[in-house]
Amino acid sequence: MNLEDRVQQHYGDDALSRRVLAALSEAGKDIDRLTIDDLAAVDEFHLGWREQTKALAEVLELQPGERLLDIGCGIGGPARFMAVHGGCHVSGIDLTPQFVALARDLTRRCGLTERVDFKIASALAQPFAPATFDAAMLIHVGMNIADKARLFAEAHRVLKPGGRFVVYDVMAPDPTKLTYPMPWAADPAASAAAPPELYRETLAAAGFEIVGERDRSTFVRELAAAMRERNAAEGRPRLGLHLIMGEAADVRLKNVMAALEQGLIVPTEMIARAR
Repeated sequence: MNLEDRVQQHYGDDALSRRVLAALSEAGKDIDRLTIDDLAAVDEFHLGWREQTKALAEVLELQPGERLLDIGCGIGGPARFMAVHGGCHVSGIDLTPQFVALARDLTRRCGLTERVDFKIASALAQPFAPATFDAAMLIHVGMNIADKARLFAEAHRVLKPGGRFVVYDVMAPDPTKLTYPMPWAADPAASAAAPPELYRETLAAAGFEIVGERDRSTFVRELAAAMRERNAAEGRPRLGLHLIMGEAADVRLKNVMAALEQGLIVPTEMIARAR
């Protein structure tokens, strides 16, 4: 089984849509008329959650009418946020059919189908012509892609000259020290976590200039601490990323937060421009 097959197997869940829609309904949301804020607790599948998506929107500096590519879009939370707050058109691609199906459905229920679209596709063979996009983002996806040279070469190919590319990944100074399961992989064979140095080198080789970099570890730890305090007082909310991760959610979240506290992972944001 190759890595892409492992990734599809890891994330694919035929009960996902039913589970998410049922939880939204139970939480009192009108599932036929959703907003992006209704979905914020469940569709931001990355460390830092909605607050980090807001931070990425700031560095992307999106302008009305621009085209943004979301590589590894999951169920579409950041894509919908960027479309609403950036006034742009967003295209998302993801390997997992169940993710794409739910992304399309939630986007329809938010009334955003004219501004956001999704395709089942590999980040290593993107279904777009050269120089299609003004900007692109990659949010917690590189940990599932070993061939980062090809990943970044494809991102460069579909971006216009000068196009902005924001990478926000869980980077690991020494990936061999990680304990699994993690949110992105059940075991080391399905993981491609890598140190920041590899990202820098590979982005540069693909034709990008890195114009900014931020370690978001402290930011994420503070948000996570506030979330734990709130959950201890109020109980685990009905809407959350456990709906995406399923039965293994608790151990996966425990492992990733322990790795963060120990400095074994570094959620890192890199801002690049296509030369």
